[in-house]
Amino acid sequence: MNLDKCMLCPRKCGVNRNNGELGFCKATNKIKIARYSLHMWEEPSISGTKGSGTIFFSCCNLKCIFCQNYDISTNNYGKEISVEKFSDICLKLQEMGANNINLVTPTIYIPLIKEGLILAKKNGLNIPIVYNTSGYENVSSLKELDGLIDIYLPDCKYYDDNLAKMFSGVNNYFSIFGDALKEMYRQVGKPIFENDLMKKGIIVRHLVLPKHSDDSKIILKYLYDNYKDDIYISIMNQFTPVRKIDKYKELNFKLSDNEYNSIIDYACDLGIVNAFVQEDETCLESFIPDFSKYDEI
Repeated sequence: MNLDKCMLCPRKCGVNRNNGELGFCKATNKIKIARYSLHMWEEPSISGTKGSGTIFFSCCNLKCIFCQNYDISTNNYGKEISVEKFSDICLKLQEMGANNINLVTPTIYIPLIKEGLILAKKNGLNIPIVYNTSGYENVSSLKELDGLIDIYLPDCKYYDDNLAKMFSGVNNYFSIFGDALKEMYRQVGKPIFENDLMKKGIIVRHLVLPKHSDDSKIILKYLYDNYKDDIYISIMNQFTPVRKIDKYKELNFKLSDNEYNSIIDYACDLGIVNAFVQEDETCLESFIPDFSKYDEI
């Protein structure tokens, strides 16, 4: 895979990133990150007590209009670094005691990340690698990571393609997600835990959107019908309005307790056991990472 004609994600822009051309995501031919740190607010089996070694990549191939990390996904804040620097950051996070290396929105940098992970592993990186993604992935790109990723942490954002079009500007989100999840499962299989920490497996995240609980129910049924207890599902209530969206007024409000509780009840009725749920305080803006210090990277 090279960046001369970038086809890394399903948008398939075909731009020459090595020649300065920018596609939808606006990424260049260098890794760009906005922050790295020990992150305590992932699922318990990811963060544990020491934290997840999280690397937030700048730019995004989806750019949802409600993204709480809008400054880095859409405004593209961050700093470009070399593959060698990325490798060093992975090793530094391991030295800091991280349970894992958590790659947040890494899709558009797959060939560079692959090179950096191989280098880091040669230099002693031995903790699990988490691939934390929007779920909008090409199977061919994911195959390049086979053997390097231990835990896949994909979003499943929408079943209804009308929602995907309105909120993320794509027509075929769910079919793309379904194929990507099959490949992820082929690579890592059933969950494996050690001392309550996930070492291998898949956690599918679903953020329940205000006024769209019917879509959430279809997603949960699909995941359970197809994977039963062989994956974990993280049902999230943390939708946080971070800017006014006039066109879709439901996105200007937090999820109600009644909406979220109805989804949890539905999951229980389906028989879902391997699930994470969230408490009310996860909706606070204080849980959104501070990306103002990216110049210190």
